[in-house]
Amino acid sequence: MDRITLKARAKINIGLDILGQRDDGYHFVHMVMQTISLHDEVTIRKQMDKEILIKSNLRYLPSNENNIVYKAAMLIKEEFGITEGLRFDLKKEMPIAAGMAGGSTDAASTLIGLNRMFDLKLSTKELCDRGGKLGADVPYCIRGGTMLATGIGDELTCLSPMPECYVVIAKPRASVSTRTVYQKYDSLEQVEHPNMDLLVDKINGGNLKEIAKYMGNVLELVTIPMVPEITRIKEQMIQDGAMISMMSGSGPTVFGLFEQQEEAQRAITSLSQQPFIQKCGMTRFWNRK
Repeated sequence: MDRITLKARAKINIGLDILGQRDDGYHFVHMVMQTISLHDEVTIRKQMDKEILIKSNLRYLPSNENNIVYKAAMLIKEEFGITEGLRFDLKKEMPIAAGMAGGSTDAASTLIGLNRMFDLKLSTKELCDRGGKLGADVPYCIRGGTMLATGIGDELTCLSPMPECYVVIAKPRASVSTRTVYQKYDSLEQVEHPNMDLLVDKINGGNLKEIAKYMGNVLELVTIPMVPEITRIKEQMIQDGAMISMMSGSGPTVFGLFEQQEEAQRAITSLSQQPFIQKCGMTRFWNRK
């Protein structure tokens, strides 16, 4: 196999809580992650030289060892003694620095793609073990679906798939640094934590309206003061019929869950007229069959 193209799907957080911090700076988390259909496209080709070449539709994206795709490719090349060069063409559809695991899911697709291309016969667990060396979200992105993540995000438990609905994604023009958000969170004196255990119970129960009652993201406490447009997006989504609207990850992307497609489309129309919106669109949940 000389070429392979994969869909690197985004994730959103149905719930996110932080329980503490390790000495190495990683945080103990308790969160529910959900894959959505919005995706980047990663095309891998073999080439004659031994180099790793990365091309993207975004000029400002790093094309060297600072790109997590490069790191994933080098990890596999070095471990398995792969001598062929590799070219990666990244078609980015996800917003950058948006709390949707854009880099992590591209790295996950790189590991999956190279496993198939070179017939390495690595199991999903073995891929996840290697993905964990690249970033805490990579093992989840390898597996995908509706999952509870604990530890530093690398301990994964499958949950019942989220009920079907329409998901509106809105990214303001502002961006935030994940590191900065977590640092500011660590300085907070009081935090109201979401009830993640009850949220998991409701997800396994399969009633979307009940699930919506218990969704929450503690990082909104930090990111909203930095990007106040998040509140305006949430309020607009609720006004247009969303059952719940919430920030994903460290932000600043906001999503809303809608029962009716007409309501979801109305929210997109409303938000697209706002000058502070960079990207807005509709998607669905994605789970492995």
